[in-house]
Amino acid sequence: MSREDKLRELASDLSRAVETARRIGLPTTIYLLSMALVEVREAADATGGEDDDGAA
Repeated sequence: MSREDKLRELASDLSRAVETARRIGLPTTIYLLSMALVEVREAADATGGEDDDGAA
């Protein structure tokens, strides 16, 4: 599993956690998880164009 795949899986997990927090009414938790989700998605997007062997 590549780093990008791992980050996308983490983003999916965070997204589910945000929805759970929203359902039970935890605004601070929603905010924190949302900020983490943004960071993880940006990291996944940044690795999306990289090759495993480092060649451009």
